[in-house]
Amino acid sequence: MKKMMQKLSALLLLFLMSQFSFGQKTSSVKGTISDGKLPIEFVDVILKQASDSTKTVSYAVTDVSGNFALENIASGDYQLQFKLIGFKTISQKVKVSESPISLGTIKLQNDTNLLNDVVVKSQKKQIQKTNEGFIFNAVSNISQTGGTATDMLKSIPTVAVDAEGGITLRGKSPMILINGKNSAITNMDQIAASSIESIEIITSPTAKYDANAESGIINIKLKKNNLSGTNGAVALGAGFGAKGRINSSVLFNHKTEKWNFGLGYDNRFAGRTKKINAERTNYFIDDEHYIHQNRNDERTEGLQNLKLNIDFSPNEKNSFSFEALGNIETQDNDETLYTQVNTSTNAFFSNNRRHSLELERSRVGELAFTYDRKFDDDRKSLNTSITSSFGKHRENTDIDTYNYDQYLQQIGDAQLQRTHNYENQNISNAIVNYTFPVSEKTIIETGYKGTFRFFNSDFESADMVNGDYVVNQLASNSFEFNEQINAVYGLMNSYIGESENPKWKYNLGLRAENVSNAGATQNNSDRFNNNYLKLFPSASLQLNLKSDEFIKLGYSKRINRPDLDDLNPFIDITDALNPHGGNPYLKPEIIHIAEMSYNKNWKNYSFSTNAFYRNATDAIRQYAQLLDNGVVLLQPQNIGSTVTYGLETILTLKPFSFYDANISLTAFQQNINADNLPQAQDIVSSAFSWYGKVINNFVPWKGGKLQIIGNYNSAVATPQGKRIPIYNVDMGFQQKLGKGNSRLGLVVTDMFNTLESGYKNNTLMFSNHRTNKSDTRALMLTFAYTFRSDFKEKLLENQFSTE
Repeated sequence: MKKMMQKLSALLLLFLMSQFSFGQKTSSVKGTISDGKLPIEFVDVILKQASDSTKTVSYAVTDVSGNFALENIASGDYQLQFKLIGFKTISQKVKVSESPISLGTIKLQNDTNLLNDVVVKSQKKQIQKTNEGFIFNAVSNISQTGGTATDMLKSIPTVAVDAEGGITLRGKSPMILINGKNSAITNMDQIAASSIESIEIITSPTAKYDANAESGIINIKLKKNNLSGTNGAVALGAGFGAKGRINSSVLFNHKTEKWNFGLGYDNRFAGRTKKINAERTNYFIDDEHYIHQNRNDERTEGLQNLKLNIDFSPNEKNSFSFEALGNIETQDNDETLYTQVNTSTNAFFSNNRRHSLELERSRVGELAFTYDRKFDDDRKSLNTSITSSFGKHRENTDIDTYNYDQYLQQIGDAQLQRTHNYENQNISNAIVNYTFPVSEKTIIETGYKGTFRFFNSDFESADMVNGDYVVNQLASNSFEFNEQINAVYGLMNSYIGESENPKWKYNLGLRAENVSNAGATQNNSDRFNNNYLKLFPSASLQLNLKSDEFIKLGYSKRINRPDLDDLNPFIDITDALNPHGGNPYLKPEIIHIAEMSYNKNWKNYSFSTNAFYRNATDAIRQYAQLLDNGVVLLQPQNIGSTVTYGLETILTLKPFSFYDANISLTAFQQNINADNLPQAQDIVSSAFSWYGKVINNFVPWKGGKLQIIGNYNSAVATPQGKRIPIYNVDMGFQQKLGKGNSRLGLVVTDMFNTLESGYKNNTLMFSNHRTNKSDTRALMLTFAYTFRSDFKEKLLENQFSTE
């Protein structure tokens, strides 16, 4: 009987528990996310226990209409979070009862003030405006697949890239950052286009940014996936220009609630050719009077990148990141230079053939540690990072020179030379940024940045003498350079009016930079050091005429410090008649910049224009001098002062559902005062230049996309002449395959084979005309496939793609 009662009691207990369990009511939470104008897709919606924020109860992702639904939620108190890269994370408390809850429309605010922010790919906008410029969504560009960062920059509004890879903004070289940091990767051909997520153009930097940015800053953000689960992609490409080209990339990522692991590898191998023709007249030299040169290059290039990232977020307020990047570049250049020299009466003087086999090997390694701290008040934040970048460059060249008489018969034996240039570089950064509110409408940003740079170069030249190479001590040397830049800044941001739509916005900033550097050659033929403290104020005032229209005024003081190539005194003698080298005695430029901009958005159109004025003292320009032996030596000099003023305009339009375009135009006038040079009368005193781009995007049918980009750069003034105009058209086409997780692409660069570079100089001592033509026309075929976890199947539509 006792056992029977125990069994009945157990059954009764189980019955009561089941009744309680089935009787417990569940409900749902629904809502819509927007940015105030359009719904936002792919927002992470996370429901957590109010008493334990580390425990996730339910999860959802907004659809194309911005809607989300959390089902089967037990009654209780919860905390609801909304997260998406490029927007500020918001949280709100939710009390769930038996009735379904509709939260209505929740508005997310853009978070575009940070340099490290990336374009919101879910919006699929090619260009996203920010307070300091704009962000170009690199994955929306399909015309440079298989290329490099240099190729990608050719497709970006307001950026000018010449045929030799020279990058300028508003007529001057910008500061280029990788993931928001200074890097030993200074050659943009070392970065594959497939590894780029977005490129930020900052034309109006505040005191928060390095002052060494006369024309602005270009920040290249590398891909980093943040999707939960396991995600990845693989891409293969092959094609040809004058020679064959291949490229591939692999991306893999795994993310849990607290950890994120990412690994990426890409490579690019290509054969290239180049032809150079040059004519020069030395007016006051009778023997070496007329010089004609033509050069043929056969080049093979290799590029490999490996990237690792590990992110850890123990809770919502703290996150730690580690990134490592490895880069290997190889370049073998087989170059033959023919030189014919005639006298002033056009009689034969000399003829030679100079052959060079140049082997270059470069390696770069970067490490970055980052810590981010968030606070209950989202206006408050702390960011710290330590980065270090190491670069090694090795260049070995074998040179043989054959001399001929007027009948093309060889004279004597070949002259044999060999050179090497070994360079080591280290750049480290320590950064702290702290943002906090001081009132309801005012936020203070302050911080410190330390930049520490070390560079050494060993250059050796040797001549063959009696069967052995003998080092030429007069042409060999080593150069060491180190620099420390310690900077602190303060920036106040405030507004007048309502927080959602303020009438006025303004900021005031001041940056102090203390610079200490020193350089010396081994034989002490060149030795210098500089120590100086300079202040750099900035200010801006913005009037919001409407929610989609504003006028902005700005001022900033900046500096242009000479880079390592400008300072390195070694003379490159690959072309004996046209050597070039650096100048260790350059002084930095000081620049004052004033700007006025206007922005207006419509439903299918947007327009922005920026008028700028730039006044620079001790301007640095390349300057050519004719030496007594008939050689023209090219070196940078502080030529004097320059005044530049111009207009920059961007128009975006989408008149049809199947077509959109971006049109940009930059025009500027330069006035040059070259009082620092001995022959100032040779200098071009005034010049007008302009360049423009048209980016056309078509959707001819479902899953297909066609992109055509036209580019034109007018003649650009140099101190002693001008560079010739350049123009080209690139085309890209992409088609989705299967369910959309595969892509097939076709790219044709420089379709009409028009891209070439060169310059014309005309001085009292000499005149010259030089043109360079590479095999810029090429065709590439690419195939890409993405794989991902079922947890976020629908999200992969937008990841690792070129849409």
